[in-house]
Amino acid sequence: MELFLQTSMAFPVVVLSFLLCIAILYWLVAALGLVEVELLDIEVDSALEGDSLQPEGLAGLLMKLGLNGVPVTLVLTLLFFFAWILCYFAELLLLRWLPLGILRYPLGLLLIPASLLLAAAPARVLVRPLRPLFHKLQATDSRSIIGQIAIVRSSSVSTRHGEADFNDGGAGLILRIRADDGLALKRGDRVVLLEYLADEHAYRVVTEAEFNGS
Repeated sequence: MELFLQTSMAFPVVVLSFLLCIAILYWLVAALGLVEVELLDIEVDSALEGDSLQPEGLAGLLMKLGLNGVPVTLVLTLLFFFAWILCYFAELLLLRWLPLGILRYPLGLLLIPASLLLAAAPARVLVRPLRPLFHKLQATDSRSIIGQIAIVRSSSVSTRHGEADFNDGGAGLILRIRADDGLALKRGDRVVLLEYLADEHAYRVVTEAEFNGS
């Protein structure tokens, strides 16, 4: 355990250890409904929906690496995980035995992006079988569930943030939802999906009681 901690905290592994811890913390917070699972995906979706055949930025990079079609947060987590493994063993089996001195830092700065690039290969292997699942979820006709009831899963809902669980008769869906701040929606509240907001990939909702006029 001591060797593991020493290696994990050694440069450059410590940088990827930090990023991996942030990713794990993010998923823990997302499980509590405090942030949206697909927090980064609106920007990528917007880039891919354009007329350009060669989208730039993050969307274009994911397409080139074959990592598109699943939530960006999932892709980043996989990249951090595999890059950490590569960097960890590079440090454990090689770098710690070399008399690098001050050269450890420029070499480490090169090793981090190299590890992330090499991590794309195993990440792509895991993404490939998951892609059809997310395509199926994205293919759900947004209009077909208008008027249906969902259960708030986030701690609160506002005009910019909120998630709800929707029972589609299968594994269920996690939907982005938006509502007036005055409704003070909280986890467990029953809401009705009123309108699909295409620009935000979210649904405007009201409480079930308000929808029923009570």
